[in-house]
Amino acid sequence: MANSCTTLWTNDLCRELERSGYTGQRLTMLFGGPHQSLPSFQRAGVQPGDRIYPVRAHRARLHVPGVLEVAHILPYENVGSALPDDDCVKLLDWRPLKTGCVTEVLVGPPGAPLRFDTVVPGSLLERLTYTSRRGERLLKHVEDGRLIRSASLQGIYRLVADSAEELDELIRRDGPSGGADAVR
Repeated sequence: MANSCTTLWTNDLCRELERSGYTGQRLTMLFGGPHQSLPSFQRAGVQPGDRIYPVRAHRARLHVPGVLEVAHILPYENVGSALPDDDCVKLLDWRPLKTGCVTEVLVGPPGAPLRFDTVVPGSLLERLTYTSRRGERLLKHVEDGRLIRSASLQGIYRLVADSAEELDELIRRDGPSGGADAVR
């Protein structure tokens, strides 16, 4: 059964992607590594078929810029020989995502267009739920529909199915996201 996870993108990375014209491009790869700044998807148990939602914590709101459905997880040192030439070129296209020590590359079909204005409504933020071997937990540091701190988002965390479905609906909507109950 496929799982869905979040991974935290920094505000600096999101600003760089926006400035560099990535808005509207479809995410086709993500990078993982051994450090907190670039965590390992493999160590988090990500498998082909899983969906990864990059998230951004900005001004007490949670943004969901896009999604990647994982087709392959490749060791970074083998990626040149394992990928077709077209996908190798995409490695260069997505170089802003390659921060720190890269050890793995997640490759997938093009996801939804990247948008940096997709805000998780406060009502969803309050019920966003993660799961682990220890059980389920709500997203921490949420008060009155506002994200007070992003500490509980640092890393790669598995969503429960209902939360994943709601995030998926949110990013696949047409037009500006966030709706009427988004925290402004």
